[in-house]
Amino acid sequence: MGSRSVGALGDLVWRGAGLKGVAGLGNYGLRGTRHSVGMAVLDRLAGRLAVADRWRADGRCCGDVAVATAHGVELVLLKPRRLMNLNGLSVASAAKMYNLSPEDIYLVHDDLDKALGKVAIKLGGSARGHNGVRSCISALHSDEMTRLRVGIGRPEGETTVTCYVLGPFSSREQEMLQQVLAQAATCLLEHILRRRAPRGEPGDRG
Repeated sequence: MGSRSVGALGDLVWRGAGLKGVAGLGNYGLRGTRHSVGMAVLDRLAGRLAVADRWRADGRCCGDVAVATAHGVELVLLKPRRLMNLNGLSVASAAKMYNLSPEDIYLVHDDLDKALGKVAIKLGGSARGHNGVRSCISALHSDEMTRLRVGIGRPEGETTVTCYVLGPFSSREQEMLQQVLAQAATCLLEHILRRRAPRGEPGDRG
């Protein structure tokens, strides 16, 4: 695996190279919370691709961007600096900058309907109540983005969903979290590499 700087990406875009965008959804100012687990996955992925020290703030898309190469596939990694329900504005801006179509984009986000430790790929479709995904669908005018859903489970007792998702992982959950992040990064990379066939050729749809 190798890496490239953000500034080197322009030539790749205009040569028509196969690019994939990966956006970790969340609230940038609330890192470490359940709702921002998508950003934690992006950090883990950047570390695996040896670009953890190459994140750069890009005002054009209001987000942190890093570019990496995985087995010949160029990846644009994005962590929006906006609130979750406005993440789509950053994703759409990055898509325009790097000439990415909706089907080239992966959204990584938390999922209340899956227990912590469960990770799944979803190919397009509705937002299923997730405000960050809804924002992306609205801003990109498409629901074709692939989603990596990272389970966080549902709150117990009288804890509201809002307090739960905006809260940090419990000490018990922290024991599992590193394994979950590694599993999510692996699932994401494997799916991207299975789909690297150029458009118009047979490829895996999940």
